Amino acid sequence: MKTITTTQDLSNFCKAAAEHDYVTVDTEFLRERTYYSKLCLIQLAMPGTDESNAVLVDPLSEELSLEPLYDLFRDTSTVKVFHAARQDLEIFWVDAQVFPEPLFDTQVAAMVCGFGEQVGYETLVRKIARGSVDKSSRFTDWSRRPLSEAQKSYALADVTHLRQIYEYLSAELDKTNRKRWVEEEIQILTNPSTYEVEPREAWKRLKTRTNSPKFLAVVRELAAFREQYAQENNVPRNRVFKDDALVELASAKPKAHTDLSGLRLLLREARRGAIADGILAAVQKGVNCPQDQMPKPDRSREKLQVNPALADLLRVLLKSKTESSGVAAKLIASSADLDAIAAGERDLPALSGWRSEVFGLDALRLCDGKIALAAKGNNVETVEL
Repeated sequence: MKTITTTQDLSNFCKAAAEHDYVTVDTEFLRERTYYSKLCLIQLAMPGTDESNAVLVDPLSEELSLEPLYDLFRDTSTVKVFHAARQDLEIFWVDAQVFPEPLFDTQVAAMVCGFGEQVGYETLVRKIARGSVDKSSRFTDWSRRPLSEAQKSYALADVTHLRQIYEYLSAELDKTNRKRWVEEEIQILTNPSTYEVEPREAWKRLKTRTNSPKFLAVVRELAAFREQYAQENNVPRNRVFKDDALVELASAKPKAHTDLSGLRLLLREARRGAIADGILAAVQKGVNCPQDQMPKPDRSREKLQVNPALADLLRVLLKSKTESSGVAAKLIASSADLDAIAAGERDLPALSGWRSEVFGLDALRLCDGKIALAAKGNNVETVEL
C-alpha cells in the first residue's frame, strides 16, 4: 500500500494513469471547524483487480504539490471516476479552479441505472462488486498523522471497488443509450456557480416566518456579513452565529453593543469584537435600506393555481415511468415540480433534456388531454385519446 508524499512520485503516478481509459478518485477531508473543506487525503486507482495500481496521496506533506494531479484532471483522454463527487469537486475548484474532465459520477449513473435515489457507495460495492466496506474508520480524524493501517485500508477501498462499479455502470449506460443522460447531470456538477456562494445571496437559504421586505432587508445584510466573515476567516458560518440567532437579531434590531447582551440565542463570542461590530453595521444597513432596494421573496410558487386532481395524475404517471425506466423518481421531478406542471408552468428541468424523453413529453400530453392513464394488471399505462 503506497502513500505518495512528493511531487515527483505523484507526477510519475499521474503520467502512468494518463495511459489508461480511466482513473478512480476519492478524498478524505474535514469540515467541522472550517468554512472550506480541509483536504487530508486523496485516493487514486488505475484499472486493475487488486491494490497494486492504487495509491494514497498525502496533501499535507510539505514536499508535495497537487499540480500533477490537476494536469491529469485536465487530460481529456482519461475519465476521472468519482462517487457522489460534489464535495470532492468543490475542494478542487476552491483550491485550483479546476474540474476533472471528463467526469463520471457513479452515484448519478446508478440512479439512472435503477439503483434508487442517492444510492450509497456501500450498496453499490455489495450489489455490483460483491464486496463489503469496513466502516470502522468512517468518522476518523484524517488530519492526524501517521495514518493507521486500518485507515489506509478503509480509504483505499473507496477507489479499488469503484473500478468494478464504474465498468459495470458504464456498460449498462452503453446498453441503454443513457450515457448522455448522465452527462447532462455532470454539467451541473462542473458548473462553478454550483460551488460559489455569493454573500449577498446567502439570505435566500434561510427560512423565516415573515416575508416583510423591511425584515428581509435586515436578514439579507446579516446573512451577507456572516457569509463574508466565515469565508475570510475560514470558519463555519454557524460559528459566527446560527440561523435562529440571525432571525432573532433581525427581529430585535440591536443598535448598540449593550443590546447584544440581552439576546438569548447569540453566542457569547459574537457579542464583542469584530463580529459584534459587523452585526451592528449590518443591522443598521438593513434598517436604512431604500424601499426600492429591499429584497423581494419569490412568491411565484405561492400564486400557482394548482389543479390537485391533475397533480395526482402526474404523480401516478411519474411512478409508472420510474418503474418502467428504472430511473429514480427524485432524479426526474420533485413533488413541487409536479404541482408546478399542474399549475401550467413549463420552464422546468423535468420537461427538458433526457427527462422529457422519460417523463416530460407524456406529462405535457396528459395535461393537454391527449392521453389518459389506465390500469392494466399491476401496471399503469398511457392510452391515446
